[in-house]
Amino acid sequence: MTAGTQVSAPSDLQVSDNYGRPVRSMRLSVTQRCSLACDYCHKEGQTPSREEMTPSEIERLVRVAASAGVKKVKLTGGEPLMREDLSEIIQRLSRLVSEVSLTTNGYSLKDNARDLKDAGLNRINVSLHTLNKDVYSRICGVDMVDSVVRGIRSAVAAGLAPVKVNMVVLKGFNESDIGSMMRFCAETGAVLQLIEYEASREGAKEEDFKKRFYSLVGVEEDLRSKAVNIFHNELHRRGRYQVKADGGLVTVEVVRPMHNTEFCQNCTRIRLSSDGILKPCLMEKSGELDLLRPLRKGASDSDLRELFMKGVAARRPYWR
Repeated sequence: MTAGTQVSAPSDLQVSDNYGRPVRSMRLSVTQRCSLACDYCHKEGQTPSREEMTPSEIERLVRVAASAGVKKVKLTGGEPLMREDLSEIIQRLSRLVSEVSLTTNGYSLKDNARDLKDAGLNRINVSLHTLNKDVYSRICGVDMVDSVVRGIRSAVAAGLAPVKVNMVVLKGFNESDIGSMMRFCAETGAVLQLIEYEASREGAKEEDFKKRFYSLVGVEEDLRSKAVNIFHNELHRRGRYQVKADGGLVTVEVVRPMHNTEFCQNCTRIRLSSDGILKPCLMEKSGELDLLRPLRKGASDSDLRELFMKGVAARRPYWR
Protein backbone atom coordinates (compact mmCIF):
# COMPACT_ATOMS: atom_id res chain seq x y z
CA MET A 1 0.00 0.00 0.00
CA THR A 2 1.43 3.38 -0.94
CA ALA A 3 1.91 6.31 1.44
CA GLY A 4 -1.32 8.15 2.13
CA THR A 5 -3.54 5.31 0.97
CA GLN A 6 -6.65 5.25 3.10
CA VAL A 7 -7.86 2.17 4.93
CA SER A 8 -11.51 1.63 5.63
CA ALA A 9 -12.94 1.22 9.12
CA PRO A 10 -15.30 -1.78 9.34
CA SER A 11 -18.00 -0.88 11.85
CA ASP A 12 -17.97 -4.33 13.46
CA LEU A 13 -14.19 -4.58 13.91
CA GLN A 14 -12.91 -4.50 17.47
CA VAL A 15 -9.36 -5.18 18.64
CA SER A 16 -8.42 -6.09 22.19
CA ASP A 17 -5.18 -6.12 24.15
CA ASN A 18 -3.59 -9.18 25.72
CA TYR A 19 -5.84 -8.80 28.78
CA GLY A 20 -9.03 -9.03 26.75
CA ARG A 21 -9.78 -5.31 27.00
CA PRO A 22 -11.22 -3.86 23.77
CA VAL A 23 -9.85 -0.51 22.58
CA ARG A 24 -12.88 1.61 21.77
CA SER A 25 -11.70 5.16 22.45
CA MET A 26 -8.72 7.46 22.12
CA ARG A 27 -7.69 10.39 24.30
CA LEU A 28 -5.92 12.71 21.87
CA SER A 29 -3.91 15.74 22.99
CA VAL A 30 -3.81 18.51 20.38
CA THR A 31 -1.48 20.86 22.28
CA GLN A 32 0.55 21.13 25.46
CA ARG A 33 -0.09 24.87 25.69
CA CYS A 34 -2.38 25.99 28.52
CA SER A 35 -3.66 29.24 30.00
CA LEU A 36 -3.63 27.87 33.56
CA ALA A 37 -0.93 26.67 35.92
CA CYS A 38 -2.58 23.87 37.88
CA ASP A 39 0.22 22.16 39.80
CA TYR A 40 -1.76 18.92 40.20
CA CYS A 41 -2.04 18.41 36.41
CA HIS A 42 -0.71 15.12 35.04
CA LYS A 43 -0.28 16.76 31.60
CA GLU A 44 -1.69 13.61 29.96
CA GLY A 45 1.57 11.83 30.80
CA GLN A 46 3.33 13.61 27.94
CA THR A 47 7.01 14.40 27.67
CA PRO A 48 7.31 18.21 27.30
CA SER A 49 7.21 19.19 23.62
CA ARG A 50 6.23 22.22 21.56
CA GLU A 51 5.56 20.16 18.47
CA GLU A 52 1.93 19.84 17.38
CA MET A 53 0.42 17.65 14.71
CA THR A 54 -1.39 19.34 11.84
CA PRO A 55 -5.13 18.73 11.31
CA SER A 56 -4.39 16.46 8.36
CA GLU A 57 -1.87 14.42 10.38
CA ILE A 58 -4.34 14.07 13.23
CA GLU A 59 -7.03 13.01 10.76
CA ARG A 60 -4.83 10.36 9.23
CA LEU A 61 -3.76 8.81 12.52
CA VAL A 62 -7.35 8.76 13.79
CA ARG A 63 -8.45 7.14 10.53
CA VAL A 64 -5.91 4.39 11.16
CA ALA A 65 -7.14 4.00 14.75
CA ALA A 66 -10.75 3.90 13.54
CA SER A 67 -9.85 1.10 11.15
CA ALA A 68 -8.83 -0.90 14.23
CA GLY A 69 -12.08 -0.27 16.09
CA VAL A 70 -11.67 3.10 17.83
CA LYS A 71 -15.10 4.73 17.76
CA LYS A 72 -14.72 7.68 20.13
CA VAL A 73 -12.10 10.42 20.38
CA LYS A 74 -11.70 12.88 23.25
CA LEU A 75 -9.60 15.96 22.42
CA THR A 76 -7.42 17.20 25.28
CA GLY A 77 -4.40 19.40 25.91
CA GLY A 78 -2.99 21.41 27.51
CA GLU A 79 -5.93 23.56 26.60
CA PRO A 80 -7.41 22.53 23.21
CA LEU A 81 -9.11 25.89 22.67
CA MET A 82 -5.68 27.49 22.33
CA ARG A 83 -5.54 25.93 18.85
CA GLU A 84 -7.11 28.27 16.30
CA ASP A 85 -7.76 25.32 13.99
CA LEU A 86 -9.67 23.28 16.59
CA SER A 87 -12.96 23.47 14.67
CA GLU A 88 -11.23 22.13 11.57
CA ILE A 89 -9.82 19.23 13.58
CA ILE A 90 -13.28 18.43 14.95
CA GLN A 91 -14.83 18.58 11.47
CA ARG A 92 -12.25 16.16 10.11
CA LEU A 93 -12.61 13.66 12.98
CA SER A 94 -16.40 13.75 13.15
CA ARG A 95 -16.47 12.00 9.76
CA LEU A 96 -14.34 9.13 11.05
CA VAL A 97 -15.76 8.19 14.47
CA SER A 98 -19.15 8.07 16.14
CA GLU A 99 -18.29 10.62 18.84
CA VAL A 100 -15.88 13.52 19.23
CA SER A 101 -15.71 15.09 22.69
CA LEU A 102 -13.49 17.68 24.32
CA THR A 103 -11.93 18.49 27.69
CA THR A 104 -11.34 22.19 28.37
CA ASN A 105 -10.63 24.57 31.24
CA GLY A 106 -13.62 26.54 29.98
CA TYR A 107 -11.98 29.96 30.00
CA SER A 108 -12.88 30.82 26.40
CA LEU A 109 -15.74 28.36 26.00
CA LYS A 110 -18.51 30.96 26.14
CA ASP A 111 -17.46 32.41 22.79
CA ASN A 112 -16.81 29.03 21.17
CA ALA A 113 -19.47 26.57 22.35
CA ARG A 114 -21.85 27.06 19.42
CA ASP A 115 -19.07 26.93 16.82
CA LEU A 116 -17.72 23.72 18.35
CA LYS A 117 -21.17 22.16 18.22
CA ASP A 118 -21.61 23.23 14.60
CA ALA A 119 -18.20 21.74 13.74
CA GLY A 120 -19.39 18.32 14.94
CA LEU A 121 -18.46 18.21 18.62
CA ASN A 122 -20.83 15.90 20.50
CA ARG A 123 -20.14 16.58 24.15
CA ILE A 124 -17.73 18.38 26.45
CA ASN A 125 -15.95 18.17 29.81
CA VAL A 126 -15.19 21.43 31.60
CA SER A 127 -12.75 21.59 34.52
CA LEU A 128 -14.18 23.48 37.48
CA HIS A 129 -12.96 22.35 40.89
CA THR A 130 -14.85 24.86 43.02
CA LEU A 131 -17.08 27.91 42.84
CA ASN A 132 -14.97 29.61 45.50
CA LYS A 133 -12.72 32.11 43.71
CA ASP A 134 -9.98 32.05 46.34
CA VAL A 135 -9.80 28.26 46.31
CA TYR A 136 -9.86 28.21 42.50
CA SER A 137 -6.91 30.63 42.46
CA ARG A 138 -4.99 28.42 44.88
CA ILE A 139 -5.54 25.39 42.67
CA CYS A 140 -5.20 26.92 39.20
CA GLY A 141 -2.98 29.95 39.76
CA VAL A 142 -5.57 32.52 38.61
CA ASP A 143 -9.26 33.28 39.18
CA MET A 144 -11.41 32.37 36.17
CA VAL A 145 -14.53 31.06 37.94
CA ASP A 146 -16.97 33.52 36.36
CA SER A 147 -15.66 32.85 32.84
CA VAL A 148 -15.79 29.08 33.33
CA VAL A 149 -19.34 29.21 34.70
CA ARG A 150 -20.43 31.25 31.67
CA GLY A 151 -18.74 28.70 29.44
CA ILE A 152 -20.59 25.81 31.09
CA ARG A 153 -23.94 27.55 30.65
CA SER A 154 -23.12 28.29 27.01
CA ALA A 155 -22.17 24.66 26.38
CA VAL A 156 -25.47 23.46 27.86
CA ALA A 157 -27.39 25.98 25.74
CA ALA A 158 -25.49 24.88 22.62
CA GLY A 159 -26.62 21.27 23.12
CA LEU A 160 -23.23 19.76 23.90
CA ALA A 161 -24.83 17.00 25.92
CA PRO A 162 -23.89 15.83 28.34
CA VAL A 163 -21.81 18.69 29.70
CA LYS A 164 -19.60 17.16 32.38
CA VAL A 165 -18.01 19.31 35.06
CA ASN A 166 -14.66 17.81 36.09
CA MET A 167 -13.86 18.37 39.75
CA VAL A 168 -10.51 17.04 40.97
CA VAL A 169 -11.00 16.68 44.72
CA LEU A 170 -7.98 17.79 46.76
CA LYS A 171 -7.76 17.40 50.53
CA GLY A 172 -7.44 20.74 52.26
CA PHE A 173 -8.64 22.61 49.18
CA ASN A 174 -12.10 21.73 47.92
CA GLU A 175 -13.43 18.54 49.51
CA SER A 176 -16.01 20.64 51.38
CA ASP A 177 -17.27 22.10 48.09
CA ILE A 178 -18.74 18.86 46.70
CA GLY A 179 -22.23 19.75 47.90
CA SER A 180 -22.24 23.22 46.35
CA MET A 181 -20.90 21.77 43.09
CA MET A 182 -23.72 19.21 43.06
CA ARG A 183 -26.27 22.00 43.49
CA PHE A 184 -24.62 24.03 40.71
CA CYS A 185 -24.75 21.09 38.32
CA ALA A 186 -28.36 20.35 39.23
CA GLU A 187 -29.25 23.97 38.44
CA THR A 188 -27.35 24.11 35.13
CA GLY A 189 -28.21 20.62 33.89
CA ALA A 190 -24.59 19.46 33.88
CA VAL A 191 -23.15 16.18 35.16
CA LEU A 192 -20.67 16.43 38.04
CA GLN A 193 -17.62 14.22 37.63
CA LEU A 194 -15.67 13.78 40.87
CA ILE A 195 -12.07 12.78 40.19
CA GLU A 196 -9.47 11.44 42.60
CA TYR A 197 -6.07 13.11 42.60
CA GLU A 198 -3.90 10.66 40.70
CA ALA A 199 -0.25 9.68 40.81
CA SER A 200 2.05 6.86 39.81
CA ARG A 201 3.08 4.17 42.29
CA GLU A 202 6.24 6.12 43.03
CA GLY A 203 4.46 9.49 43.21
CA ALA A 204 1.86 8.13 45.61
CA LYS A 205 4.63 7.67 48.19
CA GLU A 206 5.60 11.34 48.15
CA GLU A 207 4.52 13.60 51.01
CA ASP A 208 2.91 16.19 48.74
CA PHE A 209 0.60 13.57 47.27
CA LYS A 210 -0.30 12.18 50.68
CA LYS A 211 -1.20 15.68 51.90
CA ARG A 212 -3.50 16.34 48.94
CA PHE A 213 -5.01 12.94 48.19
CA TYR A 214 -8.67 12.66 49.15
CA SER A 215 -10.14 9.18 48.76
CA LEU A 216 -13.53 9.16 47.09
CA VAL A 217 -14.47 5.73 48.47
CA GLY A 218 -16.57 7.21 51.26
CA VAL A 219 -18.11 9.80 48.95
CA GLU A 220 -19.14 7.09 46.52
CA GLU A 221 -20.64 4.96 49.29
CA ASP A 222 -22.70 7.95 50.43
CA LEU A 223 -23.88 8.64 46.87
CA ARG A 224 -24.82 5.00 46.45
CA SER A 225 -26.92 5.05 49.62
CA LYS A 226 -28.80 8.17 48.48
CA ALA A 227 -29.11 7.40 44.77
CA VAL A 228 -32.46 7.34 43.03
CA ASN A 229 -30.83 5.56 40.09
CA ILE A 230 -27.42 3.92 39.64
CA PHE A 231 -25.66 3.40 36.32
CA HIS A 232 -22.15 2.56 35.22
CA ASN A 233 -19.94 4.07 32.53
CA GLU A 234 -18.45 1.31 30.41
CA LEU A 235 -15.08 3.08 30.54
CA HIS A 236 -13.39 2.05 33.80
CA ARG A 237 -16.81 0.90 35.08
CA ARG A 238 -17.23 4.27 36.77
CA GLY A 239 -20.27 4.60 39.02
CA ARG A 240 -22.94 7.14 38.03
CA TYR A 241 -25.41 8.16 40.69
CA GLN A 242 -28.60 10.18 40.27
CA VAL A 243 -29.31 11.94 43.54
CA LYS A 244 -31.65 14.69 44.72
CA ALA A 245 -30.27 18.21 44.91
CA ASP A 246 -32.26 21.40 45.47
CA GLY A 247 -35.53 19.67 44.64
CA GLY A 248 -34.17 18.32 41.36
CA LEU A 249 -31.85 15.54 40.29
CA VAL A 250 -28.15 15.65 39.55
CA THR A 251 -25.97 12.93 38.07
CA VAL A 252 -22.62 12.44 39.79
CA GLU A 253 -19.96 10.24 38.21
CA VAL A 254 -17.04 9.07 40.35
CA VAL A 255 -13.56 8.50 38.90
CA ARG A 256 -11.44 6.50 41.35
CA PRO A 257 -8.22 5.36 39.64
CA MET A 258 -5.91 4.98 42.65
CA HIS A 259 -5.20 1.34 43.54
CA ASN A 260 -8.46 0.44 41.77
CA THR A 261 -8.04 -2.81 39.85
CA GLU A 262 -11.61 -2.64 38.52
CA PHE A 263 -10.81 0.78 37.04
CA CYS A 264 -7.88 -0.60 35.05
CA GLN A 265 -9.56 -3.89 34.15
CA ASN A 266 -12.30 -1.92 32.41
CA CYS A 267 -10.09 0.57 30.58
CA THR A 268 -11.00 0.73 26.89
CA ARG A 269 -8.86 3.77 26.03
CA ILE A 270 -5.56 4.44 24.31
CA ARG A 271 -3.77 7.80 24.12
CA LEU A 272 -2.05 9.90 21.48
CA SER A 273 0.15 12.85 22.48
CA SER A 274 0.22 16.22 20.74
CA ASP A 275 3.52 15.28 19.11
CA GLY A 276 2.30 11.93 17.82
CA ILE A 277 3.38 9.47 20.52
CA LEU A 278 0.99 6.56 21.04
CA LYS A 279 0.65 5.89 24.78
CA PRO A 280 -0.81 2.57 25.96
CA CYS A 281 -1.33 4.00 29.48
CA LEU A 282 -1.25 7.38 31.22
CA MET A 283 1.06 6.11 33.95
CA GLU A 284 3.44 3.95 31.92
CA LYS A 285 6.25 5.08 29.63
CA SER A 286 6.91 1.53 28.48
CA GLY A 287 5.26 0.59 25.23
CA GLU A 288 5.13 4.15 23.85
CA LEU A 289 5.46 4.38 20.06
CA ASP A 290 6.19 7.30 17.74
CA LEU A 291 3.60 7.44 14.96
CA LEU A 292 4.26 10.95 13.68
CA ARG A 293 7.85 10.49 12.51
CA PRO A 294 7.02 7.39 10.41
CA LEU A 295 4.00 9.23 8.99
CA ARG A 296 6.16 12.18 7.96
CA LYS A 297 8.71 9.85 6.41
CA GLY A 298 6.10 8.32 4.10
CA ALA A 299 4.79 5.32 6.03
CA SER A 300 1.70 3.75 4.51
CA ASP A 301 -1.55 3.41 6.44
CA SER A 302 -0.81 -0.31 6.71
CA ASP A 303 2.55 0.49 8.33
CA LEU A 304 0.89 2.92 10.75
CA ARG A 305 -1.85 0.44 11.55
CA GLU A 306 0.80 -2.17 12.36
CA LEU A 307 2.40 0.29 14.79
CA PHE A 308 -1.00 1.05 16.30
CA MET A 309 -1.67 -2.64 16.85
CA LYS A 310 1.75 -2.96 18.49
CA GLY A 311 0.72 -0.18 20.87
CA VAL A 312 -2.53 -2.00 21.67
CA ALA A 313 -0.58 -5.17 22.43
CA ALA A 314 1.61 -3.19 24.88
CA ARG A 315 -1.39 -2.18 27.03
CA ARG A 316 -1.54 -3.67 30.50
CA PRO A 317 -3.52 -2.79 33.63
CA TYR A 318 -1.52 -0.40 35.78
CA TRP A 319 -3.24 -1.43 39.02
CA ARG A 320 -3.43 -5.23 39.15
